[in-house]
Amino acid sequence: MKRILVIHLGFGQEGGLIEFQGQQVEVKRLGCGGDVELARRWIADHDDRVDAIGLEGLPAQIRLGGSQRAHQTGITLANYAQATPVVDGSGVRAGLERWGVILADRAQPGIFSQKRILLVPGLNHEGMAQAFSRHTSEIRYADPVVYFAMPDFTGLGRRLTLEQVASPTLEQLKDAPFRRIFPQPGRAGTPRVKKPFEWADVLAGDIGAIRRYAPAKLARKTVVVNAASEEDLDDLRQRGVSIAVIMIPNLDGGAHWRGWGDATVEAVLASLRPDSSTRLSEDTYLDLIADLDWRPDLRYLQPDEAGINRFAFVIHPLEVGFIHKHPLFRWTRYLPDAILEPVAAVFPPIYLSRITGGQSPATGQRIEGYLISLGATPRQMMSRGERFTYKRLNMAARMAERRGARILGLGAFTSVVGDAGITVAHEADIAITSGNSLTVAATLEAAKQAVIKMGATDLTRGKAMVIGATGSIGSVCARLLAQAIYVVVLISIEPERLIDLKRKIMAETPGAHVTIGTRADEMIGECDLIVTSTSAFGQRVLDITRCKPGAVICDVARPPDINPAEADLRPDVLVIESGEVLVPGDINFGYDIGLPPKTAYACLAETALLAMEGRFEDYTLGRNISLERVKEIYHLFKKHNFQLAGLRSFGKYITDEDIQARRQLADQLRNDPERFTIVKREASEKLEAIAPMAKGVRSGKSGWQTWLGVGVALGALGLLLYRRQVKNKK
Repeated sequence: MKRILVIHLGFGQEGGLIEFQGQQVEVKRLGCGGDVELARRWIADHDDRVDAIGLEGLPAQIRLGGSQRAHQTGITLANYAQATPVVDGSGVRAGLERWGVILADRAQPGIFSQKRILLVPGLNHEGMAQAFSRHTSEIRYADPVVYFAMPDFTGLGRRLTLEQVASPTLEQLKDAPFRRIFPQPGRAGTPRVKKPFEWADVLAGDIGAIRRYAPAKLARKTVVVNAASEEDLDDLRQRGVSIAVIMIPNLDGGAHWRGWGDATVEAVLASLRPDSSTRLSEDTYLDLIADLDWRPDLRYLQPDEAGINRFAFVIHPLEVGFIHKHPLFRWTRYLPDAILEPVAAVFPPIYLSRITGGQSPATGQRIEGYLISLGATPRQMMSRGERFTYKRLNMAARMAERRGARILGLGAFTSVVGDAGITVAHEADIAITSGNSLTVAATLEAAKQAVIKMGATDLTRGKAMVIGATGSIGSVCARLLAQAIYVVVLISIEPERLIDLKRKIMAETPGAHVTIGTRADEMIGECDLIVTSTSAFGQRVLDITRCKPGAVICDVARPPDINPAEADLRPDVLVIESGEVLVPGDINFGYDIGLPPKTAYACLAETALLAMEGRFEDYTLGRNISLERVKEIYHLFKKHNFQLAGLRSFGKYITDEDIQARRQLADQLRNDPERFTIVKREASEKLEAIAPMAKGVRSGKSGWQTWLGVGVALGALGLLLYRRQVKNKK
């Protein structure tokens, strides 16, 4: 049986017999309280009586970044034994930290991605720093605060390199008492500034330094340390820490964590060397570490934080009025829209709200989300290069990762620009979905319900039209409608792609009858259902006055292709929005997304649904949406008890009374062709007075007035956004 002694900076005596790598090891741990003479006496007493001695918190070398200094007292201690090897954890610490970060990320993917990490301290934790740098560039060192009680160094940290900070720090500490180098839990004589700790998402380093110098409130933060006792964890729990990651393996494999550090691990490994004459170095331990069957101990310290799957969703103002409605930007209603719209577009994404309360009734899985907004309207996105939007979506993806989201949904026009999410997914580390698979499924289900409510008894005898048929949503809608209705008209401004789409539908559904064209007006009067999904601006997508009595128009586009003034011209025609979705659980979006409570757009619902299912993968991307994905997401929709919300038209629910009135009017017009002709003519005349538009905006170019006052607007918006971001960081 092997025997080891570990001397540490605490107090008391503990130990026991452990089973490690098939061998029994007796561990004896003695706390010297920082008394070097007592430590020397214990080393002398146990020399040649144990197989290894570990010095925990009494190092021979201190390291920070790429610099190191000898600690003369530590070297003296290490050389005090004549026969027994003496180790201080430095041989295994860096390797265990690097490997531990990898294992922690595997156990909780994304736990460190894009996080703000504060090393408390960075001294002798070069392994952590190196490992974290693979997940984030936001790494700072609290060493000046911990050791010298410096004031807020946030700005200083941006100007000085680690090497510039490291040298003076090491010079000051090379002869310092060990309990100053490795602070122990307790009340600090000089309180430390809070701002660096508040800045961070993750505090990593020594549990003693964190407990001694971190603020009393650490809500929603993650703490990463090499060792921690149950007392340490209780303290973190009381401070509001969400997750504690304990890096060093539990040597005895038991459920109780003893808080033994890297020097204990190294002493055990040193005692078990196959050849006791082998020189002790990091290479000596590599094979032994590789044979360790362990993983970091991830503790969820707050009961409501465990087991939550997180997602994020990007929205943007559908038109300038949405900016006016935001509480921070209500004052912008006094600015000309021609100035505000291009100015808002150039700002970085902002965090809007936390989505809470979603839960699957089938599996019990809880979800949490984050709403992130770009500033650009659809018109601004379409008028600028693709990279303009890609850049901001990449920023949004990093924001989402920092908050713990593992999948990001692209809302409204962010899923239309460029290649419909493919480039964003390639450039981002987080999973991406456009949400268009569920959008298609919900749209067709809503359209089916609407057509039935309007009196259709046999859908296979009807005719459907898809405007924008070559788009990502339109093409899948066309393919699925052809399988259900058989007679479809496909409209697009891309004739070559229309030909390709028709050939694909005929191959998939040989019995279908497909007509293609570039203009809807000539054929719209024959169709019972019209699905419109375009990216058009400043034009009239369809002439509603030509629709047949009782037709249903399902406007999938966001912003919509049809405006209320046009719809009012034909009260017998039902215009509905694409299918909105009720998310299960007590869902609260934390922000007015323009829908009733607990109701989400289908693209947002798809992102939440994938999180609920634990499918953190790129799901719906590009313009060629898979029919299999549409069917699969609809299956998951049913599995987790998502439901289609009531039919809506221009933001209002459609009542049975409204449906009945439209049906009666449609029946009258069908039975009276002469009256129908008069109705169409009068509606057409009124339509002439309505300016052509789509997405709620008219076409037109703006002159020099557009940029008048841009500087003032930029400054004011920038100040408000900065204040908003600072508030969200706290």
